[in-house]
Amino acid sequence: MRIDLHTHSNVSDGTEAPGAVMAAARAAGLDVVALTDHDSTAGWAEAAEAAGTLGVTLVPGMEVSCRTADGISVHVLSYLHDPSHPGLRKEIAKSRSARVSRAEQMVERLSEDYPISWQDVEEQVAPGATIGRPHIADALVAVGVVPTRSAAFAGILTGRSKYFVAHYAPDPAVAVELIRAAGGVPVFAHPEASARGRVVGEETYHQMIDAGLAGVEIEHRDNPEAGREYLRRLAAEHSLLVTGSSDYHGTGKPNLLGENLTAPEVFERIEELGTGTGVIRA
Repeated sequence: MRIDLHTHSNVSDGTEAPGAVMAAARAAGLDVVALTDHDSTAGWAEAAEAAGTLGVTLVPGMEVSCRTADGISVHVLSYLHDPSHPGLRKEIAKSRSARVSRAEQMVERLSEDYPISWQDVEEQVAPGATIGRPHIADALVAVGVVPTRSAAFAGILTGRSKYFVAHYAPDPAVAVELIRAAGGVPVFAHPEASARGRVVGEETYHQMIDAGLAGVEIEHRDNPEAGREYLRRLAAEHSLLVTGSSDYHGTGKPNLLGENLTAPEVFERIEELGTGTGVIRA
């Protein structure tokens, strides 16, 4: 059984519709795939319909954007939570609103130096999508400022850029608590991805574990080998689930579906732990 538990559609920062992601998963030989758009479950219904037709088992999920008190970005994957849970829903709505105002501020700064407008960005956003820097990057590509989304993130949109604006995001331990309260299974996404920016120290790991963290995504292209070794020790010490995933974004990133996989017994345990919603079997 081939299982990939981290993918994105154009409901967040992927480039393909949820149904197209399921079709790509089938073409890649996957048996089980999780749709984990940033701070949104809007793609679940389309993905479920397509998955059923294609013979793919769908794990409904979401990737919750978080930030520590000292400003380190953390992403927590939530599997099988209840999307109507009031606590989690309220926090996600707050984050989504903050993303919009942040994006508007960034575009205003960028427009002083580049031919980009808010309308240019809106043209890159699918209906109901969680807006973010990738949409600004796509707008910069569309108006000819940069050749690719990756080039935009490597330069103009880096966190060290004068155009960068931070946005509200919950503390990762709070997010873990809310996911658990919603019947979900929280897994720390690409925890040691140092090429993306600063990574958290042991204190944050332990705060998240104490809050109910279920697992860590170890087999991910952005985790260096030294980081993976650390995570394996941490997982063994605290009985955490170990997952592997692609973090697929369509053409938005080079990540390939199925390039990292999760063991069937780990998937079975996630299904046992998740009580907010169910796996949608082919």
